[in-house]
Amino acid sequence: MNKPKVLVTRNIFPEWINYISDNSELDLWEDELPPPRDVLLKKVKGIDGILCLLTDKIDSELMDIAGPQLKVISQIAVGFDNININEATKRKIPVGNTPDVLTSTTADATWSLLMAAARRITESERFVHQGKWKTWHPLHFLGQDIYKSTFGIIGMGRIGYEVAKRAIGFDCKIIYYDVNRRKDLEEKLPLEYVDLKTLLINSDIISLHTVLNDDTYHLIGEKELNLMKDNSILVNVSRGPVVDSKALYNALLDKKIWAAALDVTDPEPIPNDDPLLKLDNCLIVPHIASASYKTRYEMSKISAENLINGVNKKSLITCVNPEVNY
Repeated sequence: MNKPKVLVTRNIFPEWINYISDNSELDLWEDELPPPRDVLLKKVKGIDGILCLLTDKIDSELMDIAGPQLKVISQIAVGFDNININEATKRKIPVGNTPDVLTSTTADATWSLLMAAARRITESERFVHQGKWKTWHPLHFLGQDIYKSTFGIIGMGRIGYEVAKRAIGFDCKIIYYDVNRRKDLEEKLPLEYVDLKTLLINSDIISLHTVLNDDTYHLIGEKELNLMKDNSILVNVSRGPVVDSKALYNALLDKKIWAAALDVTDPEPIPNDDPLLKLDNCLIVPHIASASYKTRYEMSKISAENLINGVNKKSLITCVNPEVNY
């Protein structure tokens, strides 16, 4: 009996590459960079399943070229804005993702970015390595306190909630905005639901944890940045296009806000000549919020099992469109 054909668009943990290889005819893209679009379209012809990343555009064109035998799309990420979910559902193709396992890790990373930006850790670390540290000075590298601040969270999903839990230990006042009020979570934590404008005006810290869609594209733009406090810190671990990068640059340059910490950018990766990289009050890291050994291993495991389950028409462990799950 012929094994199902699958395409994996990047290396994951070797144990789970071996698992996929043992249970399918595997085509693995081993380069660090994603496969170019033309290569990706050639490779999907006749496949039964694909394990993809956020960098791979999975649209109707790709599904057409893959063919009607395509049984599953498995994404190694929580988000899926690179996949046309409606098109997959119409074709009865279940789409897997990797929620839950990266929630706490991403919340930890949010706080790492926040604290580094607030206390100017990377800026002062460079100062030392450049040989500029001559003495202790009472006015050197003054930062912002986090404790007893007003902490605004945009997007009170799994990750937003975990970030809020950590804010309790800093005696923060927690306010949040979401398209849906989460009264169930308000019963567990001292959360105050407010509209977006109120959150922007009153928060010392604003942390973004929303999905990317038409409504959240450039959710934080010039108008929103102008509402924020001049001592405020913006943290983005959601998706780069949620923030208008040009407006953010101007706000940081003109000191309309105090600092930004970004795990994601628009575009991604950020070009070397992007002006945001020249600002000391903008901390940028390369999309590493889920990058712990344990979490990335679990993401590899779930995405591999979703892939093999799907090509065998078995139920996916986690499915974005459960109405077509096997």
